[in-house]
Amino acid sequence: MTIDERRMTGVGLAALTAVVSGVAVFVNGYGVRRFPDATTYTTAKNLVAAAAIVALLGLAHRRRPASGCTRAQRPSHTWGLVAVAIIGGSIPFVLFFEGLARATSTDAAFIHKTLVAWVAIMAVVALRERLTPLHLAAIAVILVGQAEIRGGVGWPDAGSGELLILLATVCWAVEVIVAKRLLADLSPLTVSTARMAGGAAMLVAWVVMSGRGDDLLGLAPHQVGWVLLTGVILSGFVVSWHHALALAPAVDVTAVLVFGAVITAFLNASVRGAPLSPLATGLVLIALGVIAVIGQAVAGRRSHRPVPEPA
Repeated sequence: MTIDERRMTGVGLAALTAVVSGVAVFVNGYGVRRFPDATTYTTAKNLVAAAAIVALLGLAHRRRPASGCTRAQRPSHTWGLVAVAIIGGSIPFVLFFEGLARATSTDAAFIHKTLVAWVAIMAVVALRERLTPLHLAAIAVILVGQAEIRGGVGWPDAGSGELLILLATVCWAVEVIVAKRLLADLSPLTVSTARMAGGAAMLVAWVVMSGRGDDLLGLAPHQVGWVLLTGVILSGFVVSWHHALALAPAVDVTAVLVFGAVITAFLNASVRGAPLSPLATGLVLIALGVIAVIGQAVAGRRSHRPVPEPA
């Protein structure tokens, strides 16, 4: 597989991940209402996702033990996996939900969606990824689209909740960069396992230390059902995300992921009857930005196809 073919495959997987993300946000909107505490809910579903990914890793290693690197081979790998667990699977979740309790949901969504801008800056510096003018234009259009969905262009209020969500978003951006480096040597399932298993363990510790351990152990049957459903969806998201990131540039993958907002909006409209018209401009802008990123990947692949010699 050539570099351009890998990139195109990664972008395709990123599009699939965006669909899973859009569905996950929609379903989580129902699931979180069944719990008195969002952190307990997140910890429980992350435990389910971690168990599912660990099972996938074991199955993959059992079927093809020699295919790809499934264990850390160097100290840098070990420290990188620990970093992914801390700054990807645990701390930012606590920051995000603590911030969400103090900020509006629209401000939280907008700040979180600036992830693509943070990743773009870090990818240029740390990964030496090259941003084309089309990349810059697409990212700008995506951000404006997110701002339109929020209700207008402008930075949210700089309160404590908004600051916590911003810190969580920056943590996730750093995680993308660290994971991208690790994926040069390690399998996507290895990185996914570190992210979810290590992160879930730390979240459990946080829930217990904050006095909410009984809530985690005393889930009602209907809560268990929601945890299982959303946990399985989350595991699919994480595995698909890391496979996409292993193949395509971090900027491309992160930009395409924003399309999940469009999926969520259409699900809300079709199932809940939420009006689409107030969001139409923002959704169209997001879609155009994502299409531009995908189009550039397709154009790059076509431009590098070998030209057949004349007979």
